[in-house]
Amino acid sequence: MFASYLIGLREGLEATLVVSILVAFLVKSDRRDRLPYVWGGVSAAVALSVGFGALLTFTAAHLDSRQQELFDAVASIAATIFVTFMIFWMRTAARKLSGDLRAKLSEALGLGAAAVVVMAFLSVAREGLETALLFFAAAQGAGTTSSPLIGFTLGIATAIALGWGLYKSALRINLGKFFTWTGLLLIIVAAGIFKYGVHDLVEGGLVQVLTAPAFDLTGALPPDAWYTTLLNGVFNFTPQPTTIETIAWVAYLVPVLVLFLMPARKGPGASRAPSTTPASAAS
Repeated sequence: MFASYLIGLREGLEATLVVSILVAFLVKSDRRDRLPYVWGGVSAAVALSVGFGALLTFTAAHLDSRQQELFDAVASIAATIFVTFMIFWMRTAARKLSGDLRAKLSEALGLGAAAVVVMAFLSVAREGLETALLFFAAAQGAGTTSSPLIGFTLGIATAIALGWGLYKSALRINLGKFFTWTGLLLIIVAAGIFKYGVHDLVEGGLVQVLTAPAFDLTGALPPDAWYTTLLNGVFNFTPQPTTIETIAWVAYLVPVLVLFLMPARKGPGASRAPSTTPASAAS
C-alpha cells in the first residue's frame, strides 16, 4: 500500500501544482472567465489517464498466462524508465515550472479558448499517463489485493489537500526537500518494479539465465508473514529472489541513487528550487 500511496502522492502533487499555477495565473490576471477552459482540459486529461489505466488492466486480463507475464514485464520496465526520467526531470524543471507554465498559458490566451483547453490538457496528461502506467506496474507486483488501489486513492487525496493548502497560502512546504525525499523513495520503489519486470521475463520464458535463487531468507521471512507482505508491497521484496532479479535490482538502484544524490548542476544565474506556494509563484 505504501508504494501506491507514494506514487499517488508524488504524481498527484505534481499535477496539482500545475493546476494551481494555471488557476492562480488566471485569477491574478483577472481572467476568471477562462477558468472553465482550464478545468475542461484538466478533466479531459484525467479521463484519458483513467481510460489508459483501464486499458492496461483490460489488456492484461485477456491474455494467456505467458502473454500476460510478458505484457507485465514490458509495463514494469516502461514504468521504471518513465519514473526515472520524471525524478531527474523534476530536479531541474521545478526551478522554472511556474514561469514556463505562465508563458504557455499567456500564449494560449491570445490564441483563444481551444488553445487554453489544449494547453491545460497537455500540462496534466503527461503526469496522468505516467501515473497510470506506474500504478499498474506497482499493483501487478503487489498481487491481487485491493491495498494498492486504497493506497493510491489516499495518496491522490493527500496530494489534492496539500495542493489546496498551498494555493490558499494556508500551508507551506519546502518543495525542494519534498521532491528530494520522495524521489529517493521512488527510486527504491522503481528498483522493485524493475526487479518484478525481470521476474516476469523469466516467468514468460524470455530470460533463461541465472534463474537459480540468489539467497533464501524464507526462514527469517516466512512468505505468509505480515512483515514479508509489507516488504513485498512496498519494495517488491521477495525472500527467495533469483540471481538475475537480484542483479537487476542492484544494477538499477546503485547507479541511479548515486546520480540522484550528486549535486545538481546549475546554469549561470540559476536559483535554488522554490519552496513557495503556487499562488505566490504565479504572482
